Amino acid sequence: MIRRRKQGNDKGAPKWMVTFSDLMTLILVFFILLFSMSIVDTQKFQALAESFQERSMFDGFPSLIPLEHPAEDREVNTDFREIERNPLEDVFAAPDTEEEEDIEELDQLLIEVREYLEENNLTEYISATRDESGVVLVLQEQMLFDSAEAEILSAGEPFLQKVGMMLEDIPNIVKVEGHTDSRPIRTDRFPSNWELSGARASSVIRFLIDESGLTPERFIAVGHGDTQPVAPNTTEENLRQNRRVVIVISDPEYDE
Repeated sequence: MIRRRKQGNDKGAPKWMVTFSDLMTLILVFFILLFSMSIVDTQKFQALAESFQERSMFDGFPSLIPLEHPAEDREVNTDFREIERNPLEDVFAAPDTEEEEDIEELDQLLIEVREYLEENNLTEYISATRDESGVVLVLQEQMLFDSAEAEILSAGEPFLQKVGMMLEDIPNIVKVEGHTDSRPIRTDRFPSNWELSGARASSVIRFLIDESGLTPERFIAVGHGDTQPVAPNTTEENLRQNRRVVIVISDPEYDE
């Protein structure tokens, strides 16, 4: 008897295996993609490692990567013709700026002026202070001028000569201000306190230029008259304080 073959009973993989195989393939491709994205660029990493090895950016934190040739890496160029520069130094370096140097020079100038005033017993007539505008020197009238005059007295010349010597070492702008008390003046030369205060400021500048050879472009002369008193014009002492010349050695960072 011949047996008939039953239809629909072919052997083969179940249908769910096809779906499962596709899923596994997708997962495999996904992990391959992740692996390819995580590969480290060895050349870039080696360049970064060498930059940390050759120069110590942080003295307190040694490099985690050992030096292959420490003696060669730290060889000193003794001919001073060309020194290899680490680009990271440009980021972390903090050199002194010209403004910072100017500030230090002003502080040193203030110290020298105060020492000079104490040594020559001039603190009663001249004061030296430091504020945001720079070093401020206040000279009382009797130190420089006779009443209602703008010619510098010989008693005030040594101090102005000292100031001129110190100004030779720095390039700062210097503003000289003349101030008077509120008592009116009316002469052929000075019709009012405006002219007197301006003439006194100009006399100080002229003396500094002539004696020390300073350039006129560095100076500014201002005459305030009696518009900026430091004390009410009610007593002789207050009037004396208001008659003054102020020399401001400007701070380059100060912007009026």
